[in-house]
Formats: sequence, C-alpha cells, structure tokens
Amino acid sequence: MAVTSSAGGGGNDPTLAARQLRHPGAFLPAEGYLPPVRAEDSGGFASPGSDWHLRTGTMMPSPSVVLVSAIVHHASTSETSMLLVGLTGNIASGKTTVAQLLSEHGATIIDADILARRAVESGTQAHRLIVKRWGQGVLAPDATIDRAALRRQVFRDPAQLEELNRIVHPEVMRLRDRLVAEARRRGDRIVACDIPLLFELSLVDEFERIVLVDAPRPVRLERLVRERGLSETEGMEMIAAQMPAELKRARADYIIDNAGTLADLERRVDEVWSALDQDARAHETAAIP
Repeated sequence: MAVTSSAGGGGNDPTLAARQLRHPGAFLPAEGYLPPVRAEDSGGFASPGSDWHLRTGTMMPSPSVVLVSAIVHHASTSETSMLLVGLTGNIASGKTTVAQLLSEHGATIIDADILARRAVESGTQAHRLIVKRWGQGVLAPDATIDRAALRRQVFRDPAQLEELNRIVHPEVMRLRDRLVAEARRRGDRIVACDIPLLFELSLVDEFERIVLVDAPRPVRLERLVRERGLSETEGMEMIAAQMPAELKRARADYIIDNAGTLADLERRVDEVWSALDQDARAHETAAIP
C-alpha cells in the first residue's frame, strides 16, 4: 500500500558534493558552496523544471541543483554485487527529499543535475561550444553560463534544444558512468542515480531497480505556486512539459507516493529501503561463485 507525504522539493537541503566521503554517514559541503536550490528544476535551459520536451523527448541541463551525497555505507567485498538503482520523479514530486532520505539510510547518490552543471563549467568543451553557438550573451559576468539567458534562447525552438542536448548530454553520461564505476570499485552496496529524465531518455534497462517518486498533479501545482512563487499558468506549463507520471508508474519497481506528511514520506522511504536492501542481499548472493 502506498504511503503519501506532502514533502516537496527539498529546497532547504544542503548542497553537497557527489563523491566518496571521508567519514561514512556525514555530509561534505561542495567546493564552491551553492545556495540551497531544488534538484527537481531539472528541465534546465528550456524553463525551470521543464525537463521533458513533448516533441523531442530530450534532456536539458538543470539551472538549479541540489547535490545530496555520495555517501558510502555498508561496503561489500565484491565489485560485481552492487545494486544500481534509478531514482526519478517529475517536478515538485519530492524526489530531492527522497534522495536525501535514501542517502541517510546508506545509499550512494549520484545526481544528474549536478553533473549537468559540471558539464558546462568554464573551461569545458561544452562551455566553449555553447558560447560559440549562442554567443557572449549567454554568459554571466563571471563567464559562467547564464542559464536563464540560454533558456530564453532555446526555449521555444526544438531544433536549438536538440542542439544543446547534443552538446551537454554526452558529457553528463560520461561523468555519471565514471562515478558509477568508482562506486563499483569501492564496493558500494546500493547506488542510486537521481535522473529526472530516466524514462524520457530510455535509460530504464540500465538499472536493476527503478524508484519513482510521485504526487498528484494538483498537489505538485500547489507546491510550485506556494514554494517557488510561480503563477498557476507557469506551474501548469512546467507540469505539462514533462512526461506524464502515469506512463512511468507501470515500469517502476517501487513507487513512493508523496502527498501527505513528511513523516508519511519517511515511513514509505523506510519501506522502500528495506526492499532495496533485500534486493541487494539477493544480488550479493547471486554474485557469489
């Protein structure tokens, strides 16, 4: 039975670096501390949270990122026994909060949003290609990408969105694959890749388990209006720009419905974590020669 919660996008979460921590169970602030923002604004350059383009189904880097851990707990002795989990959810579903709760249980979290930000840092090839294509007008005073300016350039042009995705997405995938490989070498038991566009990018088969965080559209709309100061029209446009959650639920192994209290959400995450832990144990047993 699904347990629901009203926990929203996790706007008060600390911003943390996706890397192994010196002390398991602790949070390590990122270099160049970022202000608290929501990872679910994962639609990147198209519009805040609009990460599903109905025509192209392509990925856009995030303008706002919360990186919640790469915490190492309960390391196993076998590189091959790691359980790889895909964590996803539409805007204002509460996925960021779920990621933090899973990290507190012991999961290693790899956040696609922070990787998208890193992919376009100054000095990277993606940064150079973006500036070459869209000009100096998409740069902030510190020479970083002005995501709002770039969004305005590409928002309503599918061809430009596709072009931007071709620049950024390969680097995001490369960074993610490297972190997954590092986690596997360390012997991490459960690694969850927080990927808002997991279904849209047809990445389901890359993971052994899929966890979907969901909430009814009216609840998510209310959160967008209340927590982010958007108009109802803006909020509805963001929700409509994403792949409907109904299409994702059928393919998820675990669904975390989040329309009640934070305590409800914590209980449901506890249940899902117990199930993932059992899955990991079975995975470890199967890996024993």
